[in-house]
Amino acid sequence: MVQDKWDSSTKCVAPAALLEIAARLARPLVFTNGVFDLLHVGHVSYLEWASRQGASLVVALNGDASAARLGKGDERPLTSLRERMRLVAALGCVAWVSWFDEDRPERLLQGLRPDVYVKGGDYELQRLPEAALVASWGGRTEIAPYLPGHSSTALMRRIQAGADRRAVEVQR
Repeated sequence: MVQDKWDSSTKCVAPAALLEIAARLARPLVFTNGVFDLLHVGHVSYLEWASRQGASLVVALNGDASAARLGKGDERPLTSLRERMRLVAALGCVAWVSWFDEDRPERLLQGLRPDVYVKGGDYELQRLPEAALVASWGGRTEIAPYLPGHSSTALMRRIQAGADRRAVEVQR
């Protein structure tokens, strides 16, 4: 069977499958994680930057329950894990996409042992417990530049404000 190079689902793998292929992943390996429930240009810039830190980029998404525990609001995540994975996998800068159900991706980090762990510019290095884990095998943690004004929460607010404004106009 010929693999469809445009089928982003082929880049989506279960955590166990990702760990099985870990030795074959191009190095230096870059790893990042997040919810990515409303993909926007800030996410794209961040993932492109992360990808430039090595030869291949693995993105692990918070599972639905894990994402819900982050305190971003009762309605989050906005889209299912499967949908979020497909969207992130469709980006050319991303080599593989998986997920984790825990609060932090420590099990995947330990199994993959990436050379570089990347988090977005809204994080502080000293507040990332994963940084010490990555350093324990000689890896490094990088904080990607933050693209101001671009967050899923801000985008949700703008969408809601527009919907509220249109609802008021309809009522008039």
